[in-house]
Amino acid sequence: MCASFPIFSKFKLTLPFVIIFISIILTLFNCQNFTSEEPKQKNAELLIATQIFLDMSYAMSTQEKAKLQIGYLPDQSPGSENDLKELIQLGNKLFRDINLSANRIQACITCHPLDGRLAGMDRQSTSRGTFGQLGKRNTPTILNIGFSSILFWDGRRTSLYEQAIDPFVNPLEMSLPSETELVTRIQNDQSYQSHFTNLFPNNPTVDLHKVRLALSAFERSLVSKSRFDDFVKGDLLLLSKQELDGLNLFLEVGCNSCHSGYNFGGNGFAKIVSESLYNPNDFGKYEVSGDTNDRFVFKVPSLRNVFLTGPYFHDGSVSSLREAIIRMNSYNQNRNLDNSEIESLIAFLKTLSDRTKSN
Repeated sequence: MCASFPIFSKFKLTLPFVIIFISIILTLFNCQNFTSEEPKQKNAELLIATQIFLDMSYAMSTQEKAKLQIGYLPDQSPGSENDLKELIQLGNKLFRDINLSANRIQACITCHPLDGRLAGMDRQSTSRGTFGQLGKRNTPTILNIGFSSILFWDGRRTSLYEQAIDPFVNPLEMSLPSETELVTRIQNDQSYQSHFTNLFPNNPTVDLHKVRLALSAFERSLVSKSRFDDFVKGDLLLLSKQELDGLNLFLEVGCNSCHSGYNFGGNGFAKIVSESLYNPNDFGKYEVSGDTNDRFVFKVPSLRNVFLTGPYFHDGSVSSLREAIIRMNSYNQNRNLDNSEIESLIAFLKTLSDRTKSN
């Protein structure tokens, strides 16, 4: 819409603005004397005004559906309300510290890069650990992780506090021999002393509890801002016709039945439909629960920043977003999307990207 009507680019096109604008247009045309002097020009003006009205109406109806069926991402993730700035800073320091891996060359941020336009994952099918060992699962983005109640592809953790230490001692990741070694390395680094003293003046000793608190606070702070959220909040001008079409398709074909809520997933599980397309030696949630019903069951990932975080699926087996949609489309019982619809869906999914990383 913005490209079609640049005059509106300076305005936030909210519902009150639309109502006022349409009222003005209708008043002007009702007051005009349509004689035979300039019928073609006046007809053209009326057609333009009609198209503006239709575009606005489409945006308004789509926004209302999105508001009711999806919602928008809150400014803060749950539990972050009382996180101190200093605690987040300590978590950021721990997250970036290469000395906390076995051979001191890898940090959390190695697989979850955040700087510049990087969106919280390394864009590898599967990531390599400290000693070059290759994991069997795709690294998920850490952006908006505070809105997920299920962590890791197999769902073995349900809170950031629980999850915080796992990568340091995982032999396929940072490979520290023990949690004790993690604490010792932090204790021996003088640059951490002031952080723990200021945050925990009554007991500044480094321990796992404090490390968990700091890392989870930092990870909760990683909240992205997207054009989609601004659109749902009321700025009707932000999405193009193709993006609006894609949003309507997303709801129409039932994508949100799994990728649900304002986080577009991240809080549920699903069984993969065709086991032959994925790693046959990865049994997903079954490896945690031991329940045979959980074989090949994996976490449904959030679609936020999905355009920036390929390859896709739990094993990183699909390189492009288009290919991922085509694969899922082949199992869709509601509707088989054609190429034009797939392009519209891709256009919509791009609106879920963090504004600071997609421009």
